[in-house]
Amino acid sequence: MGLPAKRGGTTPIAKKQRLQRGSQVLLDASTALRTIAESLDEDFLVAVDRILAMQGCLIVCGIGKAGLVGRKISATFASTGTRSHFLHPSEAIHGDLGSIGPNDVMLILSNSGATEEIVRLLPYASRRSAGMIAITSAGNSPLARAADIALILPPLKEACRHNLAPSTSTTAMLALGDALAFVVSEARGFEVDDFAELHPGGSLGRKLSSVDEAMRPLSECRVARSLQSVREMLGVVARPGRRTGAVMLVDDAGVLEGIFTDSDLAKMLEHRREQELDQAIRNVMTKSFSAIQSGARLSDAIDVMVMRKISELPVVDHRDHPIGLIDITDVLQIEHECQTPSNTALRNASNDSTHSFGMKLKSSSLGNGPTMDDEWSEAPRTLRFFGPKS
Repeated sequence: MGLPAKRGGTTPIAKKQRLQRGSQVLLDASTALRTIAESLDEDFLVAVDRILAMQGCLIVCGIGKAGLVGRKISATFASTGTRSHFLHPSEAIHGDLGSIGPNDVMLILSNSGATEEIVRLLPYASRRSAGMIAITSAGNSPLARAADIALILPPLKEACRHNLAPSTSTTAMLALGDALAFVVSEARGFEVDDFAELHPGGSLGRKLSSVDEAMRPLSECRVARSLQSVREMLGVVARPGRRTGAVMLVDDAGVLEGIFTDSDLAKMLEHRREQELDQAIRNVMTKSFSAIQSGARLSDAIDVMVMRKISELPVVDHRDHPIGLIDITDVLQIEHECQTPSNTALRNASNDSTHSFGMKLKSSSLGNGPTMDDEWSEAPRTLRFFGPKS
């Protein structure tokens, strides 16, 4: 059997009809979600409590389109703090029942609640697990009757013109699964740091990584004593290969005291202040600057660099000793790969006068970006400010 012949052409009328039909499918889905939201009851809370109390894994099961939805729901639970895996019902009755443990809870999806493979699995799943939660549209189906908790979807008409292809029903299942996953996750106190722990790979993982993973280690940074002259400092910190755009300056105790950037040197020469080359660098270094503490998220460091319009951000330990440096060239690729709507909103917010951390910015004559005024108390605890508050 071949594909059906094209019908309707691409006349303006046909295009308009197709747009209207596409819009109607989406409206049907949104109506279905609104209906489900309004129908949530005590059974939903019981299901949440059962998942929170389980000692094992949440095993999600379904077949066909419901199975595909189930795989996504299981992945969402697993990525938000609840151990979960998917079990195919046909594979289950051919040996994979061994993946169900006595402390596991089953989440079984079936629109009709009477799919042959699901019905055949039910007695075994009931015997082997700590409980069963069902998501189905049929309240009197074998699945609903066998489950300890049945989340019954309201009657929904499929968006398919023939009311056959799963569409609004699968959208409803997916949304209800997400609702369960996120309510459970929030009840567990699952935070951004936990999310980062489970997502070390990809652009998201890099965005959530710590500054320690992205910074240039101290061995690759330019560090000098603040009592040295500028000329001496330039000779001491010279190193082969790609260098950072700033020298970190420390006192005799190794505490970060200031920074001296390539831009500072360029301005000195442009203004013909060559006599300063033989002065102690602490007289010409930037004394009011920002640093970030070890363990902070890279995203916080990027936010600070964007808001303060700086290219280098020192990383310090709890004693304010430098341990590395975040250089703009090291994070440009990460920032490029992490272009998301939420980050777009963040970048748009950077055009406002108020920092997303609650800090107001004003111009600085020190050449190291804006300084903070007295409203800096809302900054993250990992952010350090050096020099006088102005």
